[in-house]
Amino acid sequence: MRRRSYGKRGAFRYLCYPSGGRFGTKLASACRLYLPLLVRVTSATKKKIGIGLGILVVLLGIGLGVFLFKRQELLDYALQQVKAKVERKYPVTLTLGAAQFTDLNTVGISGMSMVPKATPADTLLQARRMTVSLSVRSLFAGRPVFSNLEISDAQLTARKSGSTDNYSFLYKKKGKQPTVPRDTTKGVNYGLLANQLLEASFDNMPEEADFRNFLVTYDSPRHRARITMPRLAIEDGDISGQLTAVVDSVENRVGVQGHIEPGDYALNAEVFGLNRRPVTLPYVLRRYGARVQFDTLRMSLADKDLDDEELTVRGTASAANFIVNHPKLADRDVRFPRGGIEFVARLGQAFAALEKGTKVTLNRMEFYPVVSVRKLPVNERVIGKMINGVRSRGEALAGLQVKADVESAETAANTFFEALPEGMFNTLEGMQGEGSLTYRLHLNLDMNQLDSLEFNSSLTPKNFRISRFGRENLNKLNEDFAYTAYNDNGDSIKTFTVGPSNPQFTPYNEVSNYLKGAIQTAEDPRFMTHKGFMEKAFVKSAIQNIKEKRFARGGSTLSMQLVKNVFLTRQKTVTRKIEEALIVWLIENTRLVSKERMFEVYLNIIEWGPKIYGVHEASRFYFDKQPSNLNLSESLYLASIIPRPKRYQASFNQYGEMRSSARYFHRLIADLMERKGMISENERESVSYSLSFPGRAHGSIFRAVRPDTTRVTFAADSTQFEPLNLIDLLGGEAPDAGVNTNATPPPAPATPPKQ
Repeated sequence: MRRRSYGKRGAFRYLCYPSGGRFGTKLASACRLYLPLLVRVTSATKKKIGIGLGILVVLLGIGLGVFLFKRQELLDYALQQVKAKVERKYPVTLTLGAAQFTDLNTVGISGMSMVPKATPADTLLQARRMTVSLSVRSLFAGRPVFSNLEISDAQLTARKSGSTDNYSFLYKKKGKQPTVPRDTTKGVNYGLLANQLLEASFDNMPEEADFRNFLVTYDSPRHRARITMPRLAIEDGDISGQLTAVVDSVENRVGVQGHIEPGDYALNAEVFGLNRRPVTLPYVLRRYGARVQFDTLRMSLADKDLDDEELTVRGTASAANFIVNHPKLADRDVRFPRGGIEFVARLGQAFAALEKGTKVTLNRMEFYPVVSVRKLPVNERVIGKMINGVRSRGEALAGLQVKADVESAETAANTFFEALPEGMFNTLEGMQGEGSLTYRLHLNLDMNQLDSLEFNSSLTPKNFRISRFGRENLNKLNEDFAYTAYNDNGDSIKTFTVGPSNPQFTPYNEVSNYLKGAIQTAEDPRFMTHKGFMEKAFVKSAIQNIKEKRFARGGSTLSMQLVKNVFLTRQKTVTRKIEEALIVWLIENTRLVSKERMFEVYLNIIEWGPKIYGVHEASRFYFDKQPSNLNLSESLYLASIIPRPKRYQASFNQYGEMRSSARYFHRLIADLMERKGMISENERESVSYSLSFPGRAHGSIFRAVRPDTTRVTFAADSTQFEPLNLIDLLGGEAPDAGVNTNATPPPAPATPPKQ
């Protein structure tokens, strides 16, 4: 096909006369109007247009040059203002390298350093390069706005030596001192300290930042830390990054993510271990020898309020797979799979408290604690060996006041058992039940008045019964079972059967009533009526242990001693004691085992001398008798050595003569037994302090023969001797404080629990 050719006029005519349509008609009209003008444009006109465009380009070039020059000048001025502002706020010398625009609104700064004026040779912060975004409009308006901070190859070096450091100025605010100076003699104001730390952290946190290859080091006489951050980014308040921290030789690889609102002092953050490795807290490991670790830690700060030098902080914290390990806590890891706290914390002058509104969650079990800890001013702290065991007002326990009230929500039995920390209740793992349980605790400790110590711990059941036992069958106490005796080192001594199948087993009714009465009077006078605990005895023991700063007395009931021997190890740890208390509660409050059977098992397993276990062996070893034939004096002696069976010789001198302390014990227990109607007055008067030992113990008790010419003189009986844990509680007729002896016990399970 032949292509049509048009001249200039022809082309315009072709364009201006399209075929058909309303649009074509309008276009044709416009063309007829303006076409003559377009055709008449001369070369002179074209020249003038070209000159005008050239002038415009030159003017734009000149304007751009002036803009770029002035922009750089304004940038230098703005950076000087930043430097002056920082140096007014902090006692430092801030040095910024050459700065220039890398594009329309991005500024590159070649280096930065911050040096405290107090230690001019000690650089606190330095960076090889910084990049920021700068609003050009704000720059020309005289109010430069910086954002999107990027720092590459930076190092923060904090040091502390003796009483000086190069960083504390960051949280020490300048300004006029208050009209009334703060009284530092009353102790540290934790509210002001925490508020300063929070404000320093939030006020210096940029909303947009990107840190690359950031190294943080800290050195002090007691600690060393090195934190390497390949990248830590903050974008629109969102935080993300990774770091490797080596603190006091403990290394952690950690990921961080969350969101921060510096102006509102609000934070949501998550810290987690990388490569499926847990995060270990280094300070706790070094300071207390405890390993504390977690897989993920989530925390939030909702708000803070400083009022009259008291700070109130609200927030939350939770941890996944939280683990604690310390030899005094447990012999293995104590693991909390899921736990968290919603807290309302108040801090002030020498005190800290968890206020009402705080909730602690363990798995699905909820607790509501109200706790306060306070330290009295130094001049108000009472000290004294006999008062509270504190010998110096500078000791940690001096002037300490602790109050705690904790209550749980009514919790389904299975939820309660599932909430028990792993490794803390090994015997009960897998236990199931029906009904519900509610826990309450009250504590009031004042080291200035230690004898006024208040403690109450209770677990209240509602339609509760055990439907399945855990690792241990608690019902085995009702049957023949194999018992293994261990020494204090955890080594097994011997294993024997407890029950009629063992020829040496002694039934309850075949044990001398004198012995049963003496043991109950000395060890647990409320055994037949209490529910496993004597809180007054526990408090008395706690007071003495605090005064002597050691486990001087135990305060255990017969029920607790039985559970400890049958189900638990001999290790003295906090978790074992708590596990012991819970097992005792379960046995006593479900009527799983009768009191007579519990006492029967107790008599047949306890240690009565080196490798002497059970009442049958003890009767033969000392007196070559059957347990049913023991007289009152012999029974008193056997009761006296239960707390320290390996020291059975200590009641006598080398000639087999009873010491004054032992005579005092015999007389005291006999008096109490008479008062309780266990023995008659004549039986009390028949108590003899001269015992013969026809059994195998004779040779180890009578170690020498006194010459006939030597006059025997007995020392006076000691009225200060306190041989056993509960001596000061004996003789009272009223039930022990805190023991519910009148409550009707719950009915026994309709069907025996499954093992």
